[in-house]
Amino acid sequence: MRGNNEIKFGTDGWRAVIGDTYTFKNLRAVAQATADYLGKGKKVVIGFDTRFMSARFAQVVAQVLSNNAIRVILSDRPVPTPALSLATRDLKADLGIMITASHNPAEYNGFKVKMPSGGAAPVEVTREIENLLDENPPAENSEKAVSVEKTDLTADYVKFIRSYIDFKKIRNKKFKVLVDAMYGSGDSFIARILKGSRIRVEFMRNTINPSFGGSRPEPVEENLGELKERVKKEKFDLGIALDGDADRIAAVAPGGIFIHPQKILGLLALHLNQDRGFSGGLVKTICGTQMMDNIAAFLKIKLHETPVGFKYISNLMETEDIVAGGEEAGGMGVKGYIPERDGSMAGLLLIEMMACRNKNILKILNETEKQFGKYYYVREDLHLERRLEPQKDKLPAELLGKRVVEVKDFDGIKMVCEDQSWLMFRGSGTEPIMRIYAEAKGLTRAKKLLQLGERIILGDGV
Repeated sequence: MRGNNEIKFGTDGWRAVIGDTYTFKNLRAVAQATADYLGKGKKVVIGFDTRFMSARFAQVVAQVLSNNAIRVILSDRPVPTPALSLATRDLKADLGIMITASHNPAEYNGFKVKMPSGGAAPVEVTREIENLLDENPPAENSEKAVSVEKTDLTADYVKFIRSYIDFKKIRNKKFKVLVDAMYGSGDSFIARILKGSRIRVEFMRNTINPSFGGSRPEPVEENLGELKERVKKEKFDLGIALDGDADRIAAVAPGGIFIHPQKILGLLALHLNQDRGFSGGLVKTICGTQMMDNIAAFLKIKLHETPVGFKYISNLMETEDIVAGGEEAGGMGVKGYIPERDGSMAGLLLIEMMACRNKNILKILNETEKQFGKYYYVREDLHLERRLEPQKDKLPAELLGKRVVEVKDFDGIKMVCEDQSWLMFRGSGTEPIMRIYAEAKGLTRAKKLLQLGERIILGDGV
């Protein structure tokens, strides 16, 4: 029976403010619940990012598991989450644990759980861990304790990605690429992977800075002003931005033009299907772009739609033939890899796409939008005094003069109009925030849909 109401797993693990709910006491409780879920004699791989105290937090988790007679392999340095996921699979571990709060502000840290495949733990697993909280006190040092083995998890990660990408195709290309690591654990792995090629890679914000320079390590356009400016001014062929644990991506095209992750997913799907000859369907979340529907229809492949959260995509990638899957926030997984997100892999595949098509990324994007439609995606997080939910039976039959032809409600409420524009509401599960999403073929309509959504939530009429 769950006895700790402070700890709640969300769409991607448990995250909380350091010193508030994210305490050594609570972390030990989560580690013990994880040990109780696993049982003695199992093997766990643990990684951590560049956040404040992440290495120490990882050591604490490792000790609790070891005291429960669980063999622990602990990273000896900060690593991207996908490196931890790959190690979990390749080392045949029973579970992987990543100490990270991903793109959250600097005051947060977190606890992600990975399955033996390297994919995200499904709801059933994290719920069972929650239910075991405080079932037993954290195990102390005992004769049954197993030693903790520290090792470098990055060498095999670099080796695998070098074997996955078409290195021969890109080796002699003289692309100039700028990578913004946003002070996260993505660091300079892309340079290690491209070693021996003629591609010139430069980095920014790739030192350890637990405050993330006063910004949150999230690759959204408002956080990438310097990246956009440098790509434009210094004439880079591509800018790549990674989040705090390097499992998400955004990109910048020549001229400083921001490429939204929604569009990157479409580019990767086309590249893997057309240039690499990969089979399989596509996966997007309920708030994913309409462009993916159009691409899937053109390629004559199946489109899957999941609730928000990469764990749903991850689980689908393990049971279905999927060429690419991704979420609107920039997490993308690809066929032939772990069923997990990897921002560095996605960025390298964009470079590979440019090499295969012998075109710069802006020209490829413009051609893609000309064929499949140019969509404008916007989002607002509406902070409320109390939780409010739209009433489905009181939703309007039309939005800004366009008839609503479909309503989806398997995760929030999404209203799709006859012109393919849409408006969606999805409340936070942990705080009084209503996330409002909209997409349309024109930026003006998209913004007006967002404003309309706010009025609907606040009860100001339509």
